Amino acid sequence: METKEKKVGLWGLVALTVTSVVGGGIFNLMSDMAKSAAVGPMIVSLVLSGMGMGIFVLCLENLNNKLPELDAGIYSYAKEGFGDFVGFNSAIGYWLSIVLGNVALGSLALSALGYFIPAFGDGQTIWAVIGASILLWIMHFTILRGSDFASKINGLIMIAKLVPLAIFVVALLIAFNFDMFTADFWGTMNQGFDWGLVGPQIKGAMISAVWVFVGVEGSIVYSARAKDKATVGRSVILSFAIITAIYLLTTVLSFAVMSQGELATLGKPAMAYVLESVVGPWGAALINIGVAISAIGCWFACIMFSGEICFQAAKEGIFPKIFEKENKYKAPVNALLISNGIIQFFFLSLLVNQSAYNFMALLASSTMLVPYFFVSLSQAKLSYKWEGGLSKNVILGIISTIYMGYCINASGIEYILVTTFLFAPCMLFYMLACKQNNKKMFNKYELIGALAILVLTLITIVMVVNGTIDIASM
Repeated sequence: METKEKKVGLWGLVALTVTSVVGGGIFNLMSDMAKSAAVGPMIVSLVLSGMGMGIFVLCLENLNNKLPELDAGIYSYAKEGFGDFVGFNSAIGYWLSIVLGNVALGSLALSALGYFIPAFGDGQTIWAVIGASILLWIMHFTILRGSDFASKINGLIMIAKLVPLAIFVVALLIAFNFDMFTADFWGTMNQGFDWGLVGPQIKGAMISAVWVFVGVEGSIVYSARAKDKATVGRSVILSFAIITAIYLLTTVLSFAVMSQGELATLGKPAMAYVLESVVGPWGAALINIGVAISAIGCWFACIMFSGEICFQAAKEGIFPKIFEKENKYKAPVNALLISNGIIQFFFLSLLVNQSAYNFMALLASSTMLVPYFFVSLSQAKLSYKWEGGLSKNVILGIISTIYMGYCINASGIEYILVTTFLFAPCMLFYMLACKQNNKKMFNKYELIGALAILVLTLITIVMVVNGTIDIASM
């Protein structure tokens, strides 16, 4: 007997989004930024990144309101703006990002638990891989119970991960040292503002900042499981506000208890060392528990996304039909099984490649920017058509497109090329889906895009073979 699907409410969507965005990166962000910038430039970079992603969120809210019939996640907006092939590549970029990111999150979670269980080490030992694999399949079978049940689990995880972050913020507010916070505020040594010295610091810090907001669109991905479209729009804005506040507070306050130089040289997770310097050894233990919970929570939410993306893409006719199968709880069984099977395979790579974690984490961010870019461009194009010329929404789309273009460029040419290498074989999925749904595979513009991906893939292979691109050191 088929069980009626229970829809996800506002706080379920907020929990899903917050747990998917606030992962492991926040626990080392203050150190990553301190390597490039003093507190003043760091604040500017966070504000600019927040503004860039905030504009993207406004684009998502507008598209959600204008296209309430679309339930296929953010890539459905790219499909609406530029057709099936762009929609497919946006879906693939999103899916690849989540799959690769889940491997990194699994390693990070076990690495944090290694603080208490030495056998887990840096998250890449045989025991860590076994532990991560067990957790992966526990999550898999939990999600098979349906989206409402899984979102309630996410709600508990969100609360559990926010508790150590709240303790961190309160402890640092009490220990706030104004003199330390304002010492060399702009990183110019003379206490003055010199753009020639401040500008490069902002740019350097933004390279770290652009990645921490990835995932703010989580509510849109799960819009088909939401109670209604208005709830989706509210959850996007509320989630973004919560995430931005968390990042600003935890990062900025760290500069009030430790100097830039001290923060820049901290080990991982840096937040543990910061809190330990304020409250003693129990602070480090608390934060390591927080890292483990946060990474596992983010991982859990992203596993939900990985199945949902493939399922909705199959319903749209741009992924093969095999991904459409659901169980009695309306969970996408085949989409989850295939995604998690790939994740399991990549877990094994952690045993043979010590740089696998960093490579997968960075590549996950690079592939996610593809759908972000095309959704932003679709906002500009569709708004121009709907509103008959230049308007507020067109301008928002243009600004968001420029920002996403900047982020793609900031990732570096090597990651751009390796990203195309991942996209090329996935085109077989698209060709199979077109055949199954009796669709024309490519129009002339899409054919040019497909050929461009293949050419860049060949260039990437040549550069890897001749050593120009060294994947092991990326």
